Amino acid sequence: MNVSEQPQRKPEPSRTARGKNPRPCSIADALSVVGEKYSLLVLREVFFGVHRFDAIAKNTGAPRDILTTRLRTLVDAGVLERTLYSERPARYEYRATPAGQELRPVLLMLMKWGDRHLAEVPPTVWRHKCGADLDPAVTCRDCGEEVHRRDVTVRFEVPGWSEQGPEGERLRGARGAERAR
Repeated sequence: MNVSEQPQRKPEPSRTARGKNPRPCSIADALSVVGEKYSLLVLREVFFGVHRFDAIAKNTGAPRDILTTRLRTLVDAGVLERTLYSERPARYEYRATPAGQELRPVLLMLMKWGDRHLAEVPPTVWRHKCGADLDPAVTCRDCGEEVHRRDVTVRFEVPGWSEQGPEGERLRGARGAERAR
């Protein structure tokens, strides 16, 4: 029985949360859901097949009150679903939704970065079905080639923004520099 307490909703975009006008950004919006301490570790445990609160708490080291808050956020955002497995007392399991499953490659790439830059020895190695140790890479869905910085360009879909920031501010900054001369 699925007992999510609230209907799934999209989190508020980061730009409205701060009251300022930062760059509209899906990365910032995603971090509002998974960027708090322990959130990605909860997902790691779920991907390992650990679904119950006590085991997630033990394996992440998260304090119980913090873990409760992180799980609620992930459920409310539609990343995890909460399912009753015992009625007396009421106990729940947490499983990744399709949206949560889409975060698996993100964790694999983060693991690759940590293995390369922080670990003396990788603590976990994933094996691909081909038999090789997994070396995750970002590839283009259309051509299948690995993506490198030199291969991509950016297009801003929100009017008034460029690589440098808001276009109006760039102009004001340039005018201010002209006045200073």
